[in-house]
Amino acid sequence: MIATLALLIWLYLFFLHGKFWASAPELPPATPPALPDVDIIIPARDEAQTIAPVIASLLAQDYPGKFRVILVDDNSTDGTAALAGAHPRLTIITGKAKAPGWSGKLWALQQGVEASTAPILLFADADITHDPRHLSSLVTRLLTPHADMVSEMVRLNCASLPERFLIPAFVYFFQMLYPFALVNDPLKSTAAAAGGTVLIRREALARIGGLEKIKSTLIDDVSLAREVKKSGPIFLGHSGLATSIRPYPHMADIWNMITRTAFTQLNHSGFILAGTILGLTLVWLVAPYEVIFGHGWGFLAGLAASALAVASYFPTLKRYHQPKPLALALPFIALFYMAATIASAVNHWRGIGAKWKSRAYGEHGA
Repeated sequence: MIATLALLIWLYLFFLHGKFWASAPELPPATPPALPDVDIIIPARDEAQTIAPVIASLLAQDYPGKFRVILVDDNSTDGTAALAGAHPRLTIITGKAKAPGWSGKLWALQQGVEASTAPILLFADADITHDPRHLSSLVTRLLTPHADMVSEMVRLNCASLPERFLIPAFVYFFQMLYPFALVNDPLKSTAAAAGGTVLIRREALARIGGLEKIKSTLIDDVSLAREVKKSGPIFLGHSGLATSIRPYPHMADIWNMITRTAFTQLNHSGFILAGTILGLTLVWLVAPYEVIFGHGWGFLAGLAASALAVASYFPTLKRYHQPKPLALALPFIALFYMAATIASAVNHWRGIGAKWKSRAYGEHGA
């Protein structure tokens, strides 16, 4: 019966879950039909290793309209602001001390929004470089067809062995949680965004009550998308014109990335955590167990479910130029993510909370 349940789950995921596994839309280079002013806001905290190429790539955008870059230096201690350089289109703001109740990134973004004047805002991370055509492609999609927000999952770094083993799965699991086709369907409630690249209309941001509406959230991109989609269409795709240059050379780096927000994603609920672990066990562990140890119908159901799981991973592996046999490692990869999720909960219960860039986020913020 458990093997049958696992197979039914995979039949649903593969055929009825918004084709989460398929190659998601990627915005092509394009010239916008109109040229609204754009303010690009970059929150940065101790980003000395990446900030120079990031800012240079943004200043080099071929967007025909007016745009500027607003860098909010969030109390960096490594000379981030100085390394950003100087340019007529670049404004550098020294961030104020974090206000109570705000997450660090959102507080920095809020200061950038307050300093901006353009009707279109681009929120971008300080570790992502942009092809010169990127801004034009984003604005084009925002305008045609009309959207209130456009976001992209940028290409993540995938060079080291841990990255090659675990990073494609991070993108794959994100697509499983938030199928892009459902996010992009205005008739569906599913909403998500990827915080590294978010283009949003100022009027849409004002309509939801501004960033203050989500000021305390750590998973700010998904929270923002949920609020915006309540009253207007959003778009989420993959980017072929933006790349993360933040390396994750060791498994511990990826482990820390997951544990930082995994339990937050589960609303800090032990009940939801238990249900999640049970669900992940049914999805990822039952089928391979039946293939190895089962017999009769259990073996056949496990084999069929495993085949669907492996096939569903192929498009993501292709996108990241990884060999197809790596799909056979999905149960082990899932175990890694399950363990990191449990560790995230344990950290929360121990009062450790999330930590990023030397800033800890406990239950009451820090």
